[in-house]
Amino acid sequence: MSSVRRCSRAACGRTAVSTLTYVYADQTAVLGPLATYAEPHAYDLCEVHSERLSAPRGWEVLRLAPDPSAQGPSSDDLLALADAVREAARPAPQPLRPPPAAETGRETGRRGHLRVLRTE
Repeated sequence: MSSVRRCSRAACGRTAVSTLTYVYADQTAVLGPLATYAEPHAYDLCEVHSERLSAPRGWEVLRLAPDPSAQGPSSDDLLALADAVREAARPAPQPLRPPPAAETGRETGRRGHLRVLRTE
């Protein structure tokens, strides 16, 4: 399955570049940058259909231009990624465990996974 979203228009297989939503109460069609994920009541449109979009008579089309600074990762995104890589590369601390009974001199015998300990 492809992760590329396609234009919602019938018989159009081009890649979607913007998302169209409707605000029925205000009689407004809002065309903005491609949404992060597909919504059931939103329409993904390719560049050609985005440019040719028209709304019904009496409706307003509001075109939201993408923020050029939002294109690509920001310095905060890169710092967060670097911190995550450093954290993943750091060795996990070893838990402090008491020494085995054999090292303390209390173990007197073994049978499989069982140990016989001397009482003090």
